[in-house]
Amino acid sequence: MAYDMADLCWKLSVCFFCSQVVSGRVEEARYIAAVYEHESILSPDPTALVDRRSALQLMGRNLDIYEQQVVAAARQGAQIIVFPEDGIHGFNFTRRSIYPYLDFVPHSRAMKWNPCREMYLFNDTEVLQRLSCMALNNKIFLVANLGTKQPCAHTDPHCPSDGRYQFNTNVAFDDAGMLVATYRKHNLYFEYAFDAPPEPDYKLFETPFAGKFGMFTCFDILFFEPAVKLIRQYNVKQVVYPTAWMNQLPLLSAVEFQQAFATAFNINILAANIHHPTLGMTGSGIYTPVKSFIYHNMESYGGKLIVAEIPVITTDYKTSLESNERLGENLHYSCKTVTSASMDDQVCFKEGQETPARVLEKGMEQLPPQFYAEMMYDNFTFVPVWGEKGELQVCSNTLCCYLNYKRAVLTDELYALGVFDGLHTVHGTYYVQACALVKCGGLSFSTCGQEVTDASALIDFQLWGNMSTPYIFPLLLTSGITLDFADHMGWKNHHYFMSKNRTSSGLLTAALYGRWYEKD
Repeated sequence: MAYDMADLCWKLSVCFFCSQVVSGRVEEARYIAAVYEHESILSPDPTALVDRRSALQLMGRNLDIYEQQVVAAARQGAQIIVFPEDGIHGFNFTRRSIYPYLDFVPHSRAMKWNPCREMYLFNDTEVLQRLSCMALNNKIFLVANLGTKQPCAHTDPHCPSDGRYQFNTNVAFDDAGMLVATYRKHNLYFEYAFDAPPEPDYKLFETPFAGKFGMFTCFDILFFEPAVKLIRQYNVKQVVYPTAWMNQLPLLSAVEFQQAFATAFNINILAANIHHPTLGMTGSGIYTPVKSFIYHNMESYGGKLIVAEIPVITTDYKTSLESNERLGENLHYSCKTVTSASMDDQVCFKEGQETPARVLEKGMEQLPPQFYAEMMYDNFTFVPVWGEKGELQVCSNTLCCYLNYKRAVLTDELYALGVFDGLHTVHGTYYVQACALVKCGGLSFSTCGQEVTDASALIDFQLWGNMSTPYIFPLLLTSGITLDFADHMGWKNHHYFMSKNRTSSGLLTAALYGRWYEKD
């Protein structure tokens, strides 16, 4: 009888274990991550020439804060912490004035170096030593950003005239303080003190808790090289992302685009931004494809530590959202032909719902007026979103955007559906295809595209467009610069769509932000 009972218990335990494995509860590995949004102590005059000792004193004050946050994160069980771009030395330097702030970092992959244990191996490595010791003493992986220098010979055709490279550099240390990866920022954003590396870096480091991490910096996130190529070529599913991002609404606030990037590529992003509200700089978070832990604060000063436990994203990781994308029967869509001056394709609508083309056929008197307004420094074509519900279409060049919407309650707010298909040329040059439902700054058409932070309208919508690029970033921003998630999104009949029934709070932006990298 004892044998039978033991056998029964074993069978029951196996069944219980198997049921948990099937449900995904046991198999899902998780880790605890931390990011710190840092209000850096800045030089009162970054263009002034100072000596190394003075530079180290300023950087030491920022590193003191870093050390406090590493200790706090480790106490909460964090296994990795990420600090922002420019957090140690600040910004707005000249090439000459930043030189005393630069550490020397060897970029050889073959070399293994622990700056905390081997302090005197190289000169000018005081910042690296402190970071390494923070990681070692707290048994935590640590990622930080600093300025670095590397001498070069004049036989090098890319060598600057002063005989050295100056790089905006991310460094990663393991939990023993070993320097395990360095990354030199490729897409500089008006950073005249730094050089871009001759070739893009694709840098990874391994962890025992989440496998490999990739890293890039700030403005890199908008370009194919190295961010997209790193993720695609090396199958990266966890990314560390130091940034010094200036928010630009309605399409490029920090938390908005960081979440869209994580969702688009089905990855985790650990994003640490710098905190200077007067410069529009805030917005950090720990992002999974379907959930976020964020901090956005334009009102107060001081840093913010975010600690969260998240799942390890693997190559076979699937979200419920993706399952809905692939199972067409769950979406209850049928296909009808849409024909317009700029397209002849198949697009999907809900059963019994008329296509935008058929709405157009009912008569021009029913069409809302088309107008133009500047948004994100680009000339968008808009149509107003009037009334309780409706169906809209607006086109530009090869891109047509469609919107079906229904409001729970009419509010005294103007919304508009906008389209842009062209080369963005202000503060960077890159090709954008965008379909955007945005709240306008006021009640006049000229206010559409302005920066808005609060809204009250709750809108059910389906937004889609015949995008020409596969790289679509779904943006869904709500009142107070908070994030929401679409119910469904994905490709269907050569169109990308996003749908949402009732946003969590007033809608600020719902957009499909496409990057057509080949046309940059």
